Amino acid sequence: MLLEVKNLNTYYGESHVLQDMALSVDEGELVALLGRNGMGKSTALKSIMGLVKPKSGTVRFKDKDIAGYPPYKVARAGIGYVPEERRIFPNLPVLDNLAIGIKGGKIDAGNPDAWTVDRVFKHFPALKARSGQKGSHLSGGEQQMLAIGRSLMGNPELIMVDEPTEGLAPFLVMEVRDMLKDINKVGVSILFVEHNLKVAMSLAHRLYLMGKACLAFTGTVEELDAQPEIRAKYLEV
Repeated sequence: MLLEVKNLNTYYGESHVLQDMALSVDEGELVALLGRNGMGKSTALKSIMGLVKPKSGTVRFKDKDIAGYPPYKVARAGIGYVPEERRIFPNLPVLDNLAIGIKGGKIDAGNPDAWTVDRVFKHFPALKARSGQKGSHLSGGEQQMLAIGRSLMGNPELIMVDEPTEGLAPFLVMEVRDMLKDINKVGVSILFVEHNLKVAMSLAHRLYLMGKACLAFTGTVEELDAQPEIRAKYLEV
């Protein structure tokens, strides 16, 4: 198992935001974390990434417990993170934004599978045409591509993506979905939070569905499809 989270408990002050959270991502998997707003999905990703320190529980990545590591150590371990806000550098051009994602400031030239600028541009051709443009001049879809590309420049084995299609036009939603699928096909495992159920169901190999602060369902897309009452209770307004 590439990533295995068990009994993870995270608090914001006195608020118990994650209660005995458990999930896993195997090598080559695309796993979705779903649920209504305020259920703790983003907190789960932040707790794994070290942006929020869990009070208890384990986060095992490649069989090593990294729970409580600071974010830079989690990144060095092989996990990339694309936040919901994207957080690109608006005053830097695309090329500089991508360069910031390189761990240690140097690409391993001896690794044929290493992510380089050219490889990122192959998956995100729209960025190549905008390579000299500042981040603030990009569209929302291009900014999302840049945030994902920057994460890949660190050569992660797993990337966690928070709300990749939020705020995008419908045609860009499908484009970003297809890009995530392509990235997964070349060997990068993905754990993502997504509010668009149609996108999630068309992309994920497995699903986790959160109720308030804890899991309400885990299974395949087909298994969730077969339980409309679960979808109605935890996803539909």
